[in-house]
Amino acid sequence: MTKKALYFLLLFAVSIQAQTVRKYSNEFLNIGVDAAALGMSNTTTAHTSDVNSGYWNPAGLVHIKNKQIGLMHASYFANIAQYDYIGYASPIDSISALGLSVIRFGVDDILNTTQLIDNNGQVNYNNISLFSTSDYAFTLSYARNTRYKGLSYGINAKVVRRIIGDFANSWGFGFDAGLQYQNKNWSFGLMARDITTTANIWLIDEEAFVPIQNAVAGQNQELPEKTEITLPKIQLGIARSFSIKDKYGILISGNLNSRFTRTNDILSSEKLSIDPALGMQLDLKKIVFLRAGVGNFQRIRQFDYSFKTSFKPNIGLGFQYKGITFDYALTNIGDLEDAMYSNVFSLKIDWSLFSKKS
Repeated sequence: MTKKALYFLLLFAVSIQAQTVRKYSNEFLNIGVDAAALGMSNTTTAHTSDVNSGYWNPAGLVHIKNKQIGLMHASYFANIAQYDYIGYASPIDSISALGLSVIRFGVDDILNTTQLIDNNGQVNYNNISLFSTSDYAFTLSYARNTRYKGLSYGINAKVVRRIIGDFANSWGFGFDAGLQYQNKNWSFGLMARDITTTANIWLIDEEAFVPIQNAVAGQNQELPEKTEITLPKIQLGIARSFSIKDKYGILISGNLNSRFTRTNDILSSEKLSIDPALGMQLDLKKIVFLRAGVGNFQRIRQFDYSFKTSFKPNIGLGFQYKGITFDYALTNIGDLEDAMYSNVFSLKIDWSLFSKKS
């Protein structure tokens, strides 16, 4: 069975080479989940250890002791886009764990003006309708400790569903893999996303697409590609925790996020681009948390063809009581000058909260 699975993956990888490879694909899966992680600029690859590990690094799921549920909601672009997440994780036994999660990124009530001008060339506002575009990701995670103390691994199998009104929809399939090693106060992590590449197969309603083709004469005359490939990405993380008089705790973490293509990242070449990020967390007896981080360093070309380096700072706070954790993050998804801040809220519930009452 193992040989057959490997053979299938090899055939799959070879078959997609002739398809369309996009530099930016399934980007909604790169936003992140959990306000605690977002407040630290997503630098959680090395130390993630709860239900949200299914997203950040599935190897971290081995650290959960009870069933957990994670919830998150965020609004982007002045509340135009809604981003929601729910995750569930449970230990299987003393050395392994299982996780499930669903992510949705959607924009609702978009004006469809493709029929605004009727066949007689007249403008008819009654022909305006509404449609929605939604991206979904369904992930099954498995994690297990190895025979080497402190070393664990995890695997994600994910299904991606994308819908653009009645015009087009797609299904995508892919895999992630992660490693995590913890030794005393040090943690190290490796997360490989889309390790086999993720292929989205699009189904396009060609009849519905005709008005779009004719919207601007001489433009948009060809249907989009029907197969979209997401390239692998590698994230390396390191974290160090400190304790001060058993009252305060400090966590410092860093990530190197890599893509195998040229981007606007501060470190970029034809074959590889690297975006560094740094985060910090201060806690008071593991009850109150203050967080900050900086990341997404980009070289932006200006109108005079010079370059400016931009970055995105984030801050956050959290409160934990018994088995309930509430987190908030203020994130910047635009340049500093634009101040496009978004408020992110997340909730985590640990089943220990209920077991103590019973």
